[in-house]
Amino acid sequence: MTAPSTRSRVVVIGGGILGVSTATQLVRSGADVTLLTEGELASGASGRSLSWLNTAGLRSPEYHALRQLGIDRYRTLAAREDVSAFLRFDGGLTWAPEGESLAAVIEHERSIGYDALWVTAEDVADVTPGVDPNAIATEGGIFNPGEGWVDLPSLIAHLAEEFTARGGTLITGTGHAEVVVEDGRAVGALTPDGRRFDADAVLLATGPGVPAQVAEHGIAIEDGSPTALLVWTKPVATDLKAVLNTPNVAVRPTPTGALALDSAWSEEALIVADDGTVTVPDGIVERLLEEASRVLAGNPRLELDGLGIGGKPIPGDGEPVLGEIEDISGYFVAFTHSGATLGLIAGELLAREILTGEKSPLLDTFRPARFSAALV
Repeated sequence: MTAPSTRSRVVVIGGGILGVSTATQLVRSGADVTLLTEGELASGASGRSLSWLNTAGLRSPEYHALRQLGIDRYRTLAAREDVSAFLRFDGGLTWAPEGESLAAVIEHERSIGYDALWVTAEDVADVTPGVDPNAIATEGGIFNPGEGWVDLPSLIAHLAEEFTARGGTLITGTGHAEVVVEDGRAVGALTPDGRRFDADAVLLATGPGVPAQVAEHGIAIEDGSPTALLVWTKPVATDLKAVLNTPNVAVRPTPTGALALDSAWSEEALIVADDGTVTVPDGIVERLLEEASRVLAGNPRLELDGLGIGGKPIPGDGEPVLGEIEDISGYFVAFTHSGATLGLIAGELLAREILTGEKSPLLDTFRPARFSAALV
């Protein structure tokens, strides 16, 4: 049996879903927690996430299992509290480009017990409203009724309210906080204005910033984070409830009656300068709005309300990076593409590991040490 941990003071760096979720779980267990954010809560990747709750498609069994648990925790939240304004389970609809097939995908999903229905264009109106059947590929598509979406800024605000009510200390606008490591241990965090926050353990959850920050301490985490674009429309009259993952655009509803949009092609079209400045080429946003209109029943005119541009956290091997750094005691990291789906379960598992020192087998394949081992 692992000896009980003496970590009672914890600093969490990062105001996105992984940082706030973990911080809230820590204070629920009685820890003394300080949460530091570079800007405001949800001002990074969590504030510009499509936030599709799913474990569709082909992925490792361990990753699928963790995502399933992530969805389970959202269902638990929805059963206990009225969060229907920002958390919905109305399914997800996916179809392939014309000439390609999702047959292998639905066969895989069914083989692992993931709820998946094959729908044709004629079926779709009976399965999920608000979709233009003319947009669906001749082959048809996959409807996953157990999927959903969450508005992460709303969820983060919801959790942060509990965090502070339970005595957690929230400090926003700190700028780039650094993890302080002394004698092979994480002992706190230092903000640019010279403030030091001592702790028994530190969680770094700064999205795409994690690999560069741990590299300052000689730790390698492969980084595949691209620069991404999320577009918000103005509120629009549509019956759409499900998340759509289509060849040219992904679409989800928002709490305000607007839509959130992204795509792989618009992400690839962004021009990123050497200094990190991002340019959105002319016509990209307009095309994304047009593509979204094409997949919606009635093809409504969509108007731009805002853009979210910045790094999308994706580890180099595509799998989550969660847990303690092997060579630095008390230094934990959370870095993953599926931050929305994993947000609640990752916070739960990380908080338990931080406070007890007991490693969860659910995170064994996702630990940061795998990258160091690959260099040997």
